[in-house]
Amino acid sequence: MDGEIGVDELESLLEDDGSTVVDIRSPRAFDQAHIPGSENVPLNRLVDDVERFEGVDRIVTVCPHGKSSVQAARLIASYEGFDGTVESFAPGLDGWDGPLDGDISEQSDEGPTAPF
Repeated sequence: MDGEIGVDELESLLEDDGSTVVDIRSPRAFDQAHIPGSENVPLNRLVDDVERFEGVDRIVTVCPHGKSSVQAARLIASYEGFDGTVESFAPGLDGWDGPLDGDISEQSDEGPTAPF
């Protein structure tokens, strides 16, 4: 793993469109709300799906609170077929104040009530 990044750096990466954001939550949680452009690979399936990241230059892993994404980043970095940079989004989705995609039908002024 190459470290952790914060909100400002992730926003910059999303603008540049040169990285892959991997949301490791359940498909249900992902469908409700996720960072635009991210892809869903639940943590429990990451070991079986890690080869899909061969050839990717930069990956940022995302979870609810920034803890499980560290484990996911380490797992991806340990894969022999991966030569890029992999980082964890330190604040997790709880700390993300940017836009969200998904079925955000249950929203309040504080943001989505998705089960992060």
